[in-house]
Order: sequence, then C-alpha cells, then structure tokens
Amino acid sequence: MNSSAAIENRFIPAFLLSSAIFAVIGPYLPIMLRSLGYSTILIGIMLAIFEGAGIAGPIVFGHWADRSGKYRLLLLVSCIVPAVLAFPLALFVHPVVSALILAFMSFGFKPSVSLLDAATTITIGETGNYGKIRVWGSIGYVLAVLWLQWTPVFTPDTAINIAFWISFIAIITIVPFLILPLFSHKDTNNRDSNTKAVETGINNPWKNIISLYFIAGFILIFSSRFSMAAFYTYLPLYLTESMQWNAVGLMFALGALSEIPFILFSRKLIIRFGPMSLLVLASFAVVVRLLLLAFFPYKIAIVASQLLHSLCFGIFYPASIAFISRVFPPEKRGIGMSLFLTLGTGLPILIGNMAGGFIVDFAGYPSLFVIYAVLSGTGALVYFILRKRL
Repeated sequence: MNSSAAIENRFIPAFLLSSAIFAVIGPYLPIMLRSLGYSTILIGIMLAIFEGAGIAGPIVFGHWADRSGKYRLLLLVSCIVPAVLAFPLALFVHPVVSALILAFMSFGFKPSVSLLDAATTITIGETGNYGKIRVWGSIGYVLAVLWLQWTPVFTPDTAINIAFWISFIAIITIVPFLILPLFSHKDTNNRDSNTKAVETGINNPWKNIISLYFIAGFILIFSSRFSMAAFYTYLPLYLTESMQWNAVGLMFALGALSEIPFILFSRKLIIRFGPMSLLVLASFAVVVRLLLLAFFPYKIAIVASQLLHSLCFGIFYPASIAFISRVFPPEKRGIGMSLFLTLGTGLPILIGNMAGGFIVDFAGYPSLFVIYAVLSGTGALVYFILRKRL
C-alpha cells in the first residue's frame, strides 16, 4: 500500500462513526421533540433554531481552523458537545430551555462536517479520491440506522433513549478523530494547483464568490437543500403519523444505501461531467422525489422516493464538495467548507424547517412536498437562464 492510500485510509474510521451521529440526530430528533410533547409548529421552529445555530458554529470553527490548523482539536470538541447536551435535552422540557440546548448543541456539533471535509480535501489534494473515503460515511450511517430500527435495547422511541444513542456514538467517535493525520496547508498547495480558482486566474477566493460561476452553483445548492428539508425533517413525522408506518430507520437506511455507488464513483462522474451538471441532475431528482411523496401516498412510492436519495445526496454532496474545492484554495478551505455548510445548507434547511411546520399544520404534508418541489425546480431553471453567461 502506498503512502497516499495509507493516509486516505486513516480518514475512514472518522467518516464511519461521525456519520453514525447523524443517523440518530437526523431521523430521530423530530421524534424526540414530539415525544417531549411539542406541536408540529414548535418542532419546526426548534429545528430551525438548531439549523440557525449550526450556521454560526462552522463559520467560527472554520475560521479558527484556518488560522491555527488545529482541525483535530476542534473535531474533538464537536464530539464532546452533543455527548454532554443530549441528556439535558431529554430531561428539561420547556420550549425556551429546549431551544437553547438545541442551539448550543448545533453550534458545537455541526462544525464536524465541514472540518472533516476540509481536513480530508486538504490532506489528499485534488488527486486524492474523496468519494472512496466519503462512502464510508454512508456505510456508517446505514449500519447505525439499521441498528436503531431493530435494536432490542434502548429502542429510540423515547426522548431518553434517543439521548443515550446521541451521547454514546458521540463519545466513541472521539477515538478515530485522535488518529487523523496531521497536515500543513503549505504541503498541499501544489496538489491543488488545478483548482477552479487557479484555472480562472483568480487567486483570491473572496473574489471568486462574486463570480457568476459561484452564484450559479450556490443557487443550485441553496434551492436543493431548502427542498430537502421536506424529507430530512418531516419524512419521519409523515411516516409515523400520516402513514402509520414504523419504518423511519429502514427508510433512511434504504436512502443511504442507494447513495453508496454514486459516492464511490463520484470522482469519475465529476471529471466526466463537472460538478455543475451533477448539481442540476440532483435538483431535478429532488423534484421527482417530492412529487412522488405528494401524489402517491403508498409505501411503494415512499420506497421509490428513498431510492432517489442516490442522486439527491449521492451525487449532490460530492459535486458540492468539488465545487467548493475549486473556489477555495487549501489555506481557505476550512472557511470555504463552513460557508457551504452554513449558507449553502444550514440556512436553507433553517428556513425550510420553520416554514415547513406552518405548511404541514395548515395545509398538510402533500402541500409541503409540492411547494418544496417547485422551489427545487426553480433553482435549476435559474441555472439554465444563467448558463449561457458562464
């Protein structure tokens, strides 16, 4: 095994376990809040607060990481925070208290994604295979949600049991973060010399973000992520309440399984088609996925919609990472990934969560799915309008 492959392999356990935390927080946090007695509107507002705090955390942590290079230390902090706050969230039932705990948890927890992505892309460079590493995150997610679906102990149907799994997985994730390789921005500058920033002759990433290339890509990312709030946040409630189907873990596992082949071969797809074309494909997949849920309230339609996660995330996420890597050089990669996570994903999910609670309460789940499908399609349409000027 060559040294590059050995370095890449050291990131695999970190992706495997850090994604397992999302297997609890993603599908089960809405259920946890419901079990505490909160209404759909309050759940939407609280999850919007969760996402809002998640906007600030990655920016602060990413800036600190770029200045200090202490990615490992900050990743460890991102594990400790949810481990400490999970049980207080389950035990202290008051809207204000719950909102504050969710805000602090998200502020400390959300940076783990952008920090790990930044550390990985900096270390492996443009020639490394990010997809081969990231696919282990999907595997970890699948294993975790399947375990939660069928576990005979601490079944995640009560707030205290869900808190246990958040805390337990966060604690064991500390171990792989401790073995991550150390790296230097200077060592990786040459490996990323063929990024979009260098190709266009613009070495200042802050100038890049006002370019039409960045604006078009950002619109695609923003609109897709806004619409994804419909199934990331409200699909668990739709399954358990409207469909009376206790298959939250199973459906989320199916979606994660479908993304694995696309993430694994994402590097070849990005080289062949480019990140922008793949982002457009993902946007249209979101539209189809939501329309299936809106107009076909059957279990087989839900299964089909979850299989489209292969494009909605399996294509979307690696293409987004490649897009950001082309705009931000290694020495600014931490803040670049943080901007992607916060303004490109956190902010739209925040708005989508808050608006979604009101839509569901007043118009029902089908209306939510249709409205959000239209928004994703609008983002793709705007891209096609701008395409000739890129």
